[in-house]
Amino acid sequence: MLETYELVGKAVTDPSRVRILKLLESGELCVCQITAVLGLAPATVSKHLAALKAAGLIQQRRDGRWVYYRLAERAFNVYAGPFLALLARMLDDDPTVTGDRSRLVQVNAVPLQALCDQERAAHSTRHEVPS
Repeated sequence: MLETYELVGKAVTDPSRVRILKLLESGELCVCQITAVLGLAPATVSKHLAALKAAGLIQQRRDGRWVYYRLAERAFNVYAGPFLALLARMLDDDPTVTGDRSRLVQVNAVPLQALCDQERAAHSTRHEVPS
């Protein structure tokens, strides 16, 4: 049981992962939406999502090209539900969380295909080597 608890504990020690969980309280999001709000590289966001999924805190579903993430609805980890319930009552007045929610409203105003294309273009140009 301690190992199961440790999965959740380690997953939530990173502030970016907590920010992702707080974003998902509003409903499911794709990686492009999360990336746009947090301003992190898609690979970084994917690593955070993998840790949260391994801990049983989030679930995913595929719809065509997109993978959507949401807070876990089933208890894959006995400690995930209680932690998510606790987190739902915390940090709502935190400036970072409120800023993320404001950015999410702006991000959700952009059609998903356009948003993902913008994110892909932005991150591919950042990593190009100058000639």
